[in-house]
Amino acid sequence: MASDMNDYFNKKKNQSGGSSSGGNSSPKAPRPPKIDFNFGGGKSVILYVIVGFLLLLVIAKPFVIINEGERGILSTNGKYQEQALLPGLHFIIPVIQRIFVVDTKVRIINYASGLEKNAQDEGMSTKQAITVLDRRGLPVSIELTVQYRLNAQYAAQTISNWGFSWEDKIINPVVRDVVRNVVGNYDAESLPNERNTIATKIEDGIRDNVKALPNSPAILQSIQLREIVLPEQVKVQIERVQVARQEVQKAEQEVARAKQEALKRAVDAQGKANAVTIEAEANAKANLLISKSLTHQLLQLEQIKVQGGFNDALKENKDAKIFLTPGGSTPNIWVDMKDTKEKMTSTK
Repeated sequence: MASDMNDYFNKKKNQSGGSSSGGNSSPKAPRPPKIDFNFGGGKSVILYVIVGFLLLLVIAKPFVIINEGERGILSTNGKYQEQALLPGLHFIIPVIQRIFVVDTKVRIINYASGLEKNAQDEGMSTKQAITVLDRRGLPVSIELTVQYRLNAQYAAQTISNWGFSWEDKIINPVVRDVVRNVVGNYDAESLPNERNTIATKIEDGIRDNVKALPNSPAILQSIQLREIVLPEQVKVQIERVQVARQEVQKAEQEVARAKQEALKRAVDAQGKANAVTIEAEANAKANLLISKSLTHQLLQLEQIKVQGGFNDALKENKDAKIFLTPGGSTPNIWVDMKDTKEKMTSTK
C-alpha cells in the first residue's frame, strides 16, 4: 500500500517537473472541446426529420397564397382543374401539381396614337390607334378605351382554351374588327356629326361578339370612343363646309328677321284698318239704334218740349218771331227781333 502511494506521488512529481523545467520548452496549447453528435439515439433521428422537412418547405414550397382579385388554376400533371381556386392558402404536391395565378381585376386597353402609346401601367396596356378606311377609302384613326376583366367563374376554361395571352386573342381582335366594320360604312366628313351613333354601334358590337364566345371568357366594363382623328385634307374640307353653313345660317336668320319685321308692319297696318272699320261699324250700329229709337210718339214729345221752350221765350221777348217747319215737325225756328232792332239802331 505504501509503495503504491509512493509511485503515485512520484508520477505526479515527474509530470509537474517536466512541464516546468527547461526554459526553452513551450507550454502545450489547450485542446478544443469535443462535440458529441450522438444525442441519444432516437432524438437525433427526430431532429434530422424536422430539419429536412423545413428544408423541403423552403425549396419545394408546397403551398401557394392567392390574393383578392386573383384566381388560381391548379394543374396536375399538366391537366387543368375545371374549378378555379379562390383567394386563400392552398397546398399542392410538389413536382406533380402546380398553381398558376391569374388576375381577375379590371384591366384597361388604350388604343392611342403618338407618344401616348409608350405609356404603361399596372393593369393597363396601350396599343396603336385603330386605322380604318372610310366608305371612300380615306384613312381614319380611331382612339378607344376598353375596360374589361377576366370572368372568374370560367377562368380555368379560358386559360385552357386561349392560354395566358387570352387578351391578345379575344379583346384586341374583336375591338379592331368591330371598329373597322362600323366606321367603314361612313364618310370621313360625317364621322364627327355621327359620333354618338358610332360610339353606340361600336360598344354594342364588341359586347355581342365577346358574349357569343364559349363560356363568356371576359366581362366588359365600359367602351369609350375618345377621339376620331381625320386626315388633314378632310379637316380642311369640313372647316370650309362649316364656314359656308354658318354663312347660310346667317343669311337665313337675316331673311327670317326681315320677314318678322314685314309681318309686324302688316299686323300694325291691319290693326289700324281694323280699328277704323270697327269704329265705322260702331257708328253705323249707333245710328241704326238711334234711327230705330225715333218713333212718332218720341218726336211728338220732343216737339212739345221745344214748343214749351218757345213759349217761355215769348214771355220775355214779345218781338220774337217763330217759324214753323212744314208739317209742324220739330224743331221750330225762332228769331229774337229785339236783338235785331238793337243792332240796326246801333249801326245808324
